[in-house]
This record gives sequence, C-alpha cells and structure tokens, in this order.
Amino acid sequence: MSQQREAIDTYLLRVMHTLLMECSVTRAAVKLNQSQPAISAALRRLRDITGDPLLVRGKSGMVPTDYGLWLLEPVRNALHEIDRIRFQQHNFDPATSTRCYRIGSPDYLNVLFVPTVVERFRRAAPDAKLEFHSLGPSFDYELALEAGQLDVVIGNWPEPPEQLHLSNLLTDEIVCLMSDTHPFAKRGELTLDQYLKAPHLTPSPYSVGQRGAIDTFLARERLKRNVVVTLPYFNLAPYALVKSDLIFTTTRLFADHYAKLLPLVVLPAPLDFPPMPYYQLWHERVHYSDEVRWLRGLIADATRTLLEQKPSQPAV
Repeated sequence: MSQQREAIDTYLLRVMHTLLMECSVTRAAVKLNQSQPAISAALRRLRDITGDPLLVRGKSGMVPTDYGLWLLEPVRNALHEIDRIRFQQHNFDPATSTRCYRIGSPDYLNVLFVPTVVERFRRAAPDAKLEFHSLGPSFDYELALEAGQLDVVIGNWPEPPEQLHLSNLLTDEIVCLMSDTHPFAKRGELTLDQYLKAPHLTPSPYSVGQRGAIDTFLARERLKRNVVVTLPYFNLAPYALVKSDLIFTTTRLFADHYAKLLPLVVLPAPLDFPPMPYYQLWHERVHYSDEVRWLRGLIADATRTLLEQKPSQPAV
C-alpha cells in the first residue's frame, strides 16, 4: 500500500510559488516575512507532498526542476482563486486595515500627486502603511505587479501591457517649459523648425523597453529633436532650465506647477502632440481584492482633486 501524502494548504502553496519565483530560500523567507529555517522546513514538506525536489542546485544558485516549472502556473491560478474567495468574503474597512499598500509611480507625478494621496490615505487608513516605489529601466513593474510586490502602477506609456487591467485617470496637454530669459520665451512662441533645432533636455526612460512618449510621437512623424542633456530624475529638469538655453517638453500640470515656483515660462508646443493619458494598472491577481479596489478609488479621487485645482484640464 502506498503511503498517503500530506494535504497541501494555502501557506504551502504561497511558499511554493515564492520559492519557484525567487529560486532562493533566503529571498523567499524575506519576501514572506518568515525565518529561513521555516521556509526550509516548508520546502521539505513540499518535496514530500509532490514527490519532486522542486528546486535543485545549479551553477549560479537554485533552479526549478521541470516539474517545478510546470507547477508554477497551476499554483499561481490556485492562489488567485483562493484570493478571490477570501477577498469576496472579507468585509473590508480601511479604518481598521493594517495592510501595507504599494504604489509604483514615476517621479514626475510625485510633487503633484503624492501629497494628496498621502493626505487621503492617512485620514482613511490610519493604521495601514503606504509605500511609493520609483520606476526605472532596471525595474520590471509587470513582474512586480504579478508577484505582489506592487498593488498598483501609475503610468502613461503609449502602449500599456494588454495583460494588465487599466483605469484612466486623466489626460493632459503637452507644452514647452523654459527659462524666462530664453529667446523664445521673450517672443512668446517658437516655430517647429526652431523647436527641432533648439537644445532639449529629457529625462531617462523609467521603464524597460519603453521609449518616451514625446520621442515616440516625433519618430512616427519622422522628426527628431536635438537632445543634449539627459537627467535621471524628472523633477530635476525645471531647475536645470533656470540658467540654461534648454527646452523641456512636458505636460501642462507639471509645467504650470514649476512656472509658479521658478523663473520659468510655459509656451504652447509648435506641433500637435496627442494629449498625454495617465492611468492605473493592476494585475488580475488583485482584481477582486476589496483592499486594492479601495486603493484604486483613493487614487482616482486624488486625481479628481488635482483636476479641480486646474479646471481647464480635460479629465478622461
């Protein structure tokens, strides 16, 4: 008679998923907020239950077995269904939530967007935690959403990933920002030829494989501007403009904010850039979560407040 194997529970499923994703007992322990011996013990139990090593030593660390790789999708699906059951039955109240909520956001939204979100969050969920994570070329936000490292990402990519859920927040027009001593600022306008030949400042792309929206549009029109300075952080750009001959192409909300703080001027763009859309992205794994649904609503409300302060801005 074959020995009856132990039943697998939700905890072991989460450990298995994390181990197969991280390929490291140490990293899995950190991510699950467990001790390393506890994760090692769970891995031994999982090996007994499945009859497979699941992870084996490779040249550069642990690697999943073929069966471990095959299990990854059904385990992910099982956890998703468990979350649906748990969250649908959960009577969520943000006032009693102790959860840590995580938002991925490009840095140029921080000065406008983050203060309002923080204010509303602290008022609604005083015992919960809120983390903002910057986006950069080395950070895979899609994987972070899938793995639960982020709950929501705010983005404006021309072609957002189709496999993620999307909710529009706002659209904004494209303008040019420059020093108030710039020759074009004194004239109050610039032609397309002047725009393309003038020295430009741009931020570094903040997502893997994503070209900036401005240069994407120019490339489609078979145009190219003269970029001479690239900065790692969007919010450095206005300060670099003050004593330079550079032009920064950005959104109206951002430009107007800094034109009130610094000796800068906002001019209309000399070509018809399409409006810049902003939206929330989230993974299917939290689509039914009352907690993340509440967070998305809070972000949407904060955006509406931002738009009310700028009544000329078109909301989606």
